[in-house]
Amino acid sequence: MPKSIFITGVAGFLGSHLAEKLLKEGHRVTGVDNFDPFYPKKTKQKNLAHCLSNNKFRFLELDIRNVEELNAIEGNWDILIHIAAKAGVLPSVKNPLEYISVNINGTINLLEFIRHRGIKKYLFASSSSIYGNNKEVPFQEEHKVEEPISPYAFTKRSCELMNYTYHKLYDIDNLNLRLFTIYGPRQRPDLSIHKFIQLIDNNQSIQMYGDGSTARDYTHINDVVNGFVLAMNYLFDHKGVYEIVNIGNRNPVKLRELIAMLYELSGKTENIQQLPSQAGDVEITYANIEKAENLLGYSPKMPFKEGLKSFVEWYRENKDFLS
Repeated sequence: MPKSIFITGVAGFLGSHLAEKLLKEGHRVTGVDNFDPFYPKKTKQKNLAHCLSNNKFRFLELDIRNVEELNAIEGNWDILIHIAAKAGVLPSVKNPLEYISVNINGTINLLEFIRHRGIKKYLFASSSSIYGNNKEVPFQEEHKVEEPISPYAFTKRSCELMNYTYHKLYDIDNLNLRLFTIYGPRQRPDLSIHKFIQLIDNNQSIQMYGDGSTARDYTHINDVVNGFVLAMNYLFDHKGVYEIVNIGNRNPVKLRELIAMLYELSGKTENIQQLPSQAGDVEITYANIEKAENLLGYSPKMPFKEGLKSFVEWYRENKDFLS
């Protein structure tokens, strides 16, 4: 049965893909985004092109920190999916106050919005960065997460805790999806895969921080979107829910291996400049996804190299626009 869905951060990488998927399934979607200047507005506007052509989609440009603008939105929704956030681990080290403002204050505004509008289903985009440099791998939802090593990670964990409070006080069913590094078409330009292929295509050297042994559990956008859809359906089928669930690929790839694959796909000779490791960067992300499999029926499908090839093809088709 079609639902009415509210999505924050809808013009971003994940938000735009998710909105497209939900519209294709026949749902009505209200999307908000403030076009944060973290990367160009024109890129985000292009992300939304397919959604804007659908008469079941309504877009509002606003900042979730603005309570008056939030309260002025007209409508009723079956679920709110909160993706909007100040993104990036390393930038958060340089500007922590902005991350607290957007990620924590913005989220509490949305929780109040949910409470007053009587929305009882709530899906939150959390992050694997919460695990920090946990020595126990793969990361499990039950692991202690009391040692975040970046302000970004701290804000995401804070939001999970606020979400629990509102679940207990106001009977709001809530799933928190801890996302592991997402890649694929429309990936943010600040993320490594996007940056690296741009440098390779421009015949510039790649700056590799550390010895290349750090590893990420890269998860294709199609698999992540599927995880959100499964989570949404789970919420509609159950009551009294508060859960934290990993959405990853359970296949960490070392930085050095990633760079080698990109050069191989590009047919160019490696050109790497090795630099010291950066503060706030974690050594490995590695998802245990047993809970997602058992609870939601989640199962990632995209082989990493195949997904990487699709991103390279997308980038080359769009690089003139992206530059």
